[in-house]
Amino acid sequence: MENCKLNCKTHIQSCLVSCFFCVSFLSYLADVDECDKDATVCGPNANCTNSIGSYICTCFPGFRLNNPGVIASVSNPCTDIDECSETPGICGRQTVCTNVPGTFYCSCPDGFYPSTGIVWTLGVSFCKSLQEILDEIKPPEGQTKERAFLGNMNQQLKDNTGIILPEPTVANSFSASMEVSGVGPRARSIRVSSEGDGETGSVILGISDRLVSAMVQPGQNQTKRTVKSPTVDLSLETIGPGSNNAESSSLSAKGNIMEINLESLAKNNNGSAAAAFMTLNGMESLLSHQYFETENRTEMYSDVITAVLPSMNNTNLTEPVNFTIHHKKTLTESGLVTCVYWEDKTEETGMGDGSEKGGEKTKTMRWSVEGCWVAFTNENYTVCSCSHLSTFALIMQIGEPPPEDPFLEWLNRICVIVGLFFFGLAILTFLLCSWNPKINNTARLHLCLSLSLSHLLLLWNDKYVEEELACTVMAGLLHFLVVASFVWMLLEALQLYLLVRRLSKVQVIQRDGLPRPLLYLIGYGVPFVIVGTSALVYSDGYGATEADVCWLSRQRNFNWALTGPVIAVLGLNWILFCATLWSLRPTLANMKSDVSQSKDTRLIVFKIVAQFVILGCTWILGLYQTNLFFQVLFIILNSQQGTFLFIVHCVLNKEVREEYVKWLTCSFNKHREGGSVKDAPSVSEDMDKAEERTG
Repeated sequence: MENCKLNCKTHIQSCLVSCFFCVSFLSYLADVDECDKDATVCGPNANCTNSIGSYICTCFPGFRLNNPGVIASVSNPCTDIDECSETPGICGRQTVCTNVPGTFYCSCPDGFYPSTGIVWTLGVSFCKSLQEILDEIKPPEGQTKERAFLGNMNQQLKDNTGIILPEPTVANSFSASMEVSGVGPRARSIRVSSEGDGETGSVILGISDRLVSAMVQPGQNQTKRTVKSPTVDLSLETIGPGSNNAESSSLSAKGNIMEINLESLAKNNNGSAAAAFMTLNGMESLLSHQYFETENRTEMYSDVITAVLPSMNNTNLTEPVNFTIHHKKTLTESGLVTCVYWEDKTEETGMGDGSEKGGEKTKTMRWSVEGCWVAFTNENYTVCSCSHLSTFALIMQIGEPPPEDPFLEWLNRICVIVGLFFFGLAILTFLLCSWNPKINNTARLHLCLSLSLSHLLLLWNDKYVEEELACTVMAGLLHFLVVASFVWMLLEALQLYLLVRRLSKVQVIQRDGLPRPLLYLIGYGVPFVIVGTSALVYSDGYGATEADVCWLSRQRNFNWALTGPVIAVLGLNWILFCATLWSLRPTLANMKSDVSQSKDTRLIVFKIVAQFVILGCTWILGLYQTNLFFQVLFIILNSQQGTFLFIVHCVLNKEVREEYVKWLTCSFNKHREGGSVKDAPSVSEDMDKAEERTG
């Protein structure tokens, strides 16, 4: 009986164990992963761990449940632990504790700096006065303690590229860097000369880039953060993958505004982008306006602003960025506002001896205008458009032209009027005189027309400075006429070369040079294309300048719209001049025996040389206005181009002189004896004579 009871009990226990494993196995097979099914089952700031038949919610580090007896959920979420409030003095004495979700940061107030630098070690770091830190620094030979402090800060940021810094730490670092430089709002004394300290300023700008990058967290969604203190005003905006930011982002710093398209930048950076815009109080003393190279007197006209793209691999802009920069004072009538950026680069020059050793390194620090231009300006602010990001400012150029010499002004007006008179005589002569059908005077006629109109407009150029539209039209028209004058100069030189080349080959001259339609197309088509292209590229380049005349702006190197064509024409004129003289060599050699022929040929050579001087060399004097002699010489020669052209092409032309005699004696209606008209000499007549005698 006892054995029976024992066997039965053992059998029942075996059945229970079997049932337990069976139920457990079935539960395992039927378990639902609640964490995978609903990602928000534990609420925010919590980690969900699945278990058989259930799940476990655990708060992230730095978070806890308000009701610990109830599992974390949307209705009972994990909340941040404010370590700064719950544990007073956790960072130490004279420190600033900043609580952020999940953790906290320690930093120092203005005037102090962490003993361990940027990286704060809890329980080790403490705040020390800046003066105490500077006193303990032993700088390398040739370096100040202040520069060594900045170098240590910069190096520590380089060594900790992945560090994340809160806003108070960033503000404290900016405050410390500006204070030790002697230009910050807390600086006890200004230790920077009026010329500035570009090297220290460049170091601080490098520190600024790394501090801003330390504020950007990897994978951060669209956020906007600001840092405001007596030293720095900073705006930072980031966007992540999937952000909808079709419009341009607007960032502000101390009233200045930057408009940038972050969406287009994100397309080239895996969907993420970040931009920062900031001003540092006192930076204008380090990056002084005297680093801007110009002949005019300058002054800093705005805050120094800095724009960076932190933590981005591809920083190439897809479109220009606009900056609205407020003026520090009212715009003066004689001033020119210039958009500039800080250029700091080091170039290494080669040794030139084939050695592997590098050459000398030259460092360039200056305010530059390349890649930035004024898009709009008024008395209160200026809009700068830039094709790159850097550190920018507005510099006012205040022109101080020498007082106008009454004598030079009087001489210029008299000479221009005389020149215009002879231009008029030359134009009437080309239009009214009976010319040989072989002779094509189109180039000479339109050369005189273009030059005379440009000289006439220059007399009234300064009268329309106050009228914006009229001044713009005046500048554009002058640009067109001056370029047209040089093009017609080139065509005249080409005509002369073609004539001489035919003469050297002893050919019968059927026509003097190129046909009229082609001359018109080149003479006015080329200037139209140059001026039209210039206006499309930079329409604001025409208007009033700092010299109070309507002319081409020097912004964005716009003056090359005239300088480039002028240099090209002068170069081609010189080539044609040399080619013309070379073609005349055999002709000169064959005319030695005939005195009359030699005289004619000498006249041809004289006209060639005189025409080259008229068409090109007088403008070169404009580059040498260093003293009164060159100024007077330039005024006389340049204003008398009409006089020289009249003498060469009219007075030295025998047939034209005869026409003048007829006009003066009132016998121009009488027919010549024989009823024929002689070939008009001009330059072509001289060529015809020479050809007949050599033939």
